[in-house]
Amino acid sequence: MRVAAGAVCRQFLAAFGIEVRSGVLSVGPVCGEEPREGWSFASLAKVDETSPFRAVEPGLEEKMTQAVDAAAKKGDTLGGTILVAARGVPPGLGSHVSWDRKLDGRIGQALLSIPSVKAVSIGSGVSNAFAPGSLAHDPISFEDGRGFFRTRNRAGGLEGGITNGEDVLAVLFQKPIATLREGLPSVDLDTKAPHRAQYERSDVTAVPACGVIAEAMLAFVLAGALLEKTGGDSMEEVRRNLEGFLAVQKGF
Repeated sequence: MRVAAGAVCRQFLAAFGIEVRSGVLSVGPVCGEEPREGWSFASLAKVDETSPFRAVEPGLEEKMTQAVDAAAKKGDTLGGTILVAARGVPPGLGSHVSWDRKLDGRIGQALLSIPSVKAVSIGSGVSNAFAPGSLAHDPISFEDGRGFFRTRNRAGGLEGGITNGEDVLAVLFQKPIATLREGLPSVDLDTKAPHRAQYERSDVTAVPACGVIAEAMLAFVLAGALLEKTGGDSMEEVRRNLEGFLAVQKGF
């Protein structure tokens, strides 16, 4: 149901030039060499939507297949990481005033609600924690016709709980599926004796499918934030209010 609702939200966002995409960065130990601060919406251009892995780097898919096959033979499972991004998001969505309205917090909650997702990084949030402030923050520049913009996007398009006009970027970290054919050590509830966990049918990895859900959840949150900022009972009214909102920002 979330993916279905997200599809409607994506159509709504598309009417205002906002596009949402995702791609798999890694499966198990298989990952690319591109640094985290290098990830962007443009990184998703090579994702093949017909591929079983939908990898950001298509050249890794053979190794991903080998890793999944090897895990399947061992009765094991694999997790991975997924990049989800939105382009064309107007600046000013969200709030810096109320903690529960900060857009990065709302995006984090939505993405963390996806089964098996145990961590979310907004932009280069993880690597920023190990970098000095001079390298962690994004410089501001100005050009005629373009206005103010950031020269890089380690913040992932969100600062102070508000979109800043850059691409919204988030990386999801999904743990391996818990149901293993070779069950982990556990305890029998009746006898309290050691017992292997019961096996139920499961896939080896759910990482590629997670990206589809992540797109839906990001679209759902962004659509809600756009409506909150613009209001209106029709597409025409939302568009008119958005144009006025952006005009005020441009004038500033």
